[in-house]
Amino acid sequence: MSKNSTADGPILGVDIGGTKVAVGLVDREGKILTQGRKPMVANGTAEAALQAVAGAIDSMAAAAEPEGGVHSIGICAPGPLDPKTGVVLNPPNLPCWRNFPLAEKIADMYHVPVKVDNDANAAALAETRWGAARGFRYVFYATIGTGIGTGIVLDGRIYHGSTGSAGEGGHVSIDYRGPRCNCGKLGCIEILAAGPAIGARARSKFKDSPSRPSAILDLANGDVAAITSEMVGKAYAAGDAVAREILQETVDVLTPWLGNIVDLLDPDVLVMGGGVAAMLKPFFDDIKNRLPSWCVNPRVSEIPLLMAHYGADAGIAGGAALCSGELP
Repeated sequence: MSKNSTADGPILGVDIGGTKVAVGLVDREGKILTQGRKPMVANGTAEAALQAVAGAIDSMAAAAEPEGGVHSIGICAPGPLDPKTGVVLNPPNLPCWRNFPLAEKIADMYHVPVKVDNDANAAALAETRWGAARGFRYVFYATIGTGIGTGIVLDGRIYHGSTGSAGEGGHVSIDYRGPRCNCGKLGCIEILAAGPAIGARARSKFKDSPSRPSAILDLANGDVAAITSEMVGKAYAAGDAVAREILQETVDVLTPWLGNIVDLLDPDVLVMGGGVAAMLKPFFDDIKNRLPSWCVNPRVSEIPLLMAHYGADAGIAGGAALCSGELP
């Protein structure tokens, strides 16, 4: 990759996970032009992890060489991190990086502008710039999958709060006597409504009623312990009554949580992404209809609840969106 920035080049979006680095070239309209992925080295040295990211960047940046190179590099990295300095603080799934100046290291290697933020904040910005929330001023975004991550975008800018830690909506508790979340708090929406919670809810139903007929049990080959949220989703798509019951119970906890979010932020749009959100899309109208019962906001029924535009590519688009404000 050429070691300089080109004003007309695409943005290189980078999505760093515990096992992979996904990279893509994104144009100024938010279209992903080309993409790829490489393995991540999470448990070695800090330098080995950096080289894994650099290798992924190099593999993709070569495609931008005919146009003179990339404009900038935007990176979604695991938190906690400091988005102002681009320092990765102490991510549980990347133990090799502790107080690691990721933005500075990448900028020194490639001599282009570099931005770093967490995946939910970045995805929220991508949806606002180019996706489902385009044209809205007060955006609340939630990605629901293995966990629940959220991002807040106000007047086109990510709301980071005073220390950079704002937007942890997945760890808003809705039941102070509920199960303990991995974060240590009780009754967070993540422990109640993310993918693992849906799988656990399904397993509990079949432990209580092992003879209950359901496609979920068929998908698990009769092994209750093997049931996952993905199986619940497949069974629901096939018309399974137990799967519908489980997803309805998930909606029952998500709706008051969204009501709290609306009363706190008064957003003009709610956007949901991630695998569980896709599974719950048929219930969006039900959530919308029930939100007035969980809000004091008299105009909650006017707020659209939309499916995110970027699916599995949210990290690449999000990384690029972090740099989109710097485009000429």
